[in-house]
Amino acid sequence: MYEVTVEPTGDVVEVEEGQTILDAALRQGVWLPFACGHGTCATCKCQLVEGDVDLGNASPFALMDMERDEGKILACCATPESDLVIEADIDVDPDFLGYPIEDFRATVVAIDDLSPTIKGVRFELDHPIQFQAGQYINLQLPGVEGARAFSIANKPSNNTVLELHVRRVPEGAGTGYIHDTLQVGDTLDVSGPYGQFFTRKSAPEDLIFIAGGSGLSSPQSMVLELLEEGDSRNITLLQGARNLGELYNRELFEQLAAQHANFSYVPALDNPLPDDEWGGFTGYVHEAAIAHFDGKFNGHKAYLCGPPPMIDAAITALMQGRLFERDIYMERFLTAADGAEGAAKSGLFKKI
Repeated sequence: MYEVTVEPTGDVVEVEEGQTILDAALRQGVWLPFACGHGTCATCKCQLVEGDVDLGNASPFALMDMERDEGKILACCATPESDLVIEADIDVDPDFLGYPIEDFRATVVAIDDLSPTIKGVRFELDHPIQFQAGQYINLQLPGVEGARAFSIANKPSNNTVLELHVRRVPEGAGTGYIHDTLQVGDTLDVSGPYGQFFTRKSAPEDLIFIAGGSGLSSPQSMVLELLEEGDSRNITLLQGARNLGELYNRELFEQLAAQHANFSYVPALDNPLPDDEWGGFTGYVHEAAIAHFDGKFNGHKAYLCGPPPMIDAAITALMQGRLFERDIYMERFLTAADGAEGAAKSGLFKKI
């Protein structure tokens, strides 16, 4: 067991042999900035002030040789080899609740086909989980190396269940197992919550959610929670899909829009099939946002969740419509195939 002192806060974290600094800190309720959790994004970069570490499998893109020589480490990969002092750039949002990471045993109670490529998986947990809408969990799958991250789709008040939306990734071992092998009654190990994607409830601005594919999961959780709590701000959800078959949970959001005067739902298909008989917006979801708001986004907070191309297109549209970095939050859905280049931060942003 090693002690890691985190400056400038002075927090002391106990780290077991072979455990990463980030994992130990989050489990003990000590916040360190992070995003990807596997050494490719550099969000958790810290300065080693005292002691020795094993740098682990940090990507050379995220931690360059020059930085290693200067004593930089990635907290998500580094394991202590002595007691340490590290210096981290800690800037915690006042709306972040910082729930500690816990381990759970999760039993599959339902598996549904949400679309031809996305399954909805529902788990019952062995004890309640505390999380903020928008956060994610790590799932351990039999025979699959490493944990797989999935955003939580249910609202936090349903704290003994987990609802996940899992898109099949071509040749993806984790998503392939869930789509082809996982069955009701199976039990899996889960840890969480993770992530810095959450609603800023103290902010007065109206809310825009833009989702693509299985990226709907986090916005679904966020919208459900806001409506349950009676949030009075105007809330708009824009959901993008290729065709009608991929536009899942449409009925849920249409029903919510009919029940709540401050909630609007805008679905968009960029390649509808002839049999879809689609009468809604045709085009990409960021184009639907431009049309719905007449290209003017100032006075809002925007939350984006989906594949990197959708995120980048939405950022460009929002910024052209006078919404800037401080009011845009995002969660990119990356796979192992995306690699270090895909995990890099948007060139439009200094930090995410």
